[in-house]
Amino acid sequence: MGYTLYGPLRSRAFRVLWMLEELGVDYGHVPAGPQSEEVLRVSPIGKVPVLLDGDHVIPDSTAILTYLADKHGQFTAAAGTPERARQDALTFRILDDLESLLWTAAKHSFVLPEEERVPEVKPACRAEYARNLDRLMSEIEGPYLMGETISVPDFILCHCGGWAQNAGFPKGPESFKAYVARLRARPAFVKAAAR
Repeated sequence: MGYTLYGPLRSRAFRVLWMLEELGVDYGHVPAGPQSEEVLRVSPIGKVPVLLDGDHVIPDSTAILTYLADKHGQFTAAAGTPERARQDALTFRILDDLESLLWTAAKHSFVLPEEERVPEVKPACRAEYARNLDRLMSEIEGPYLMGETISVPDFILCHCGGWAQNAGFPKGPESFKAYVARLRARPAFVKAAAR
């Protein structure tokens, strides 16, 4: 078996499962949760997802996506090119401007101990998410973020769209709904979601 991915389907591990399906590579999946014995055995930080590639342990969904895309020469612009800089800028922007707001709301909903939660922060997260998503989608011209082909930031943004929907965040403009529907219709997405 080529790769082993740790992390439940309803987590950032889904992004990696989806890319593995898109790549058509051999992999195993251990749907263990964060801080579980299975995960702690391979990664002392205990977070998911974690990818094993032989003796190499790679944590963090974005790092894993980038690693797989670079290794297989798919879903990415070549390193050291202006296109790659643009791709990386989109990736970091999605993480900073959208995912961080989803994660902050999640922490103050169920992740943090109850005495540390500040539920009043959630409406501000939703409002900022909506503004940032509208701004991002107004700049996108192609069917995908980088134009005509799917790339690393698409895996992240599409996943954020599902996360946002489940968390009761704004659905975004019609262009975003169409974008997410287009990505979710991909056979590899459907296969990953059916696991």
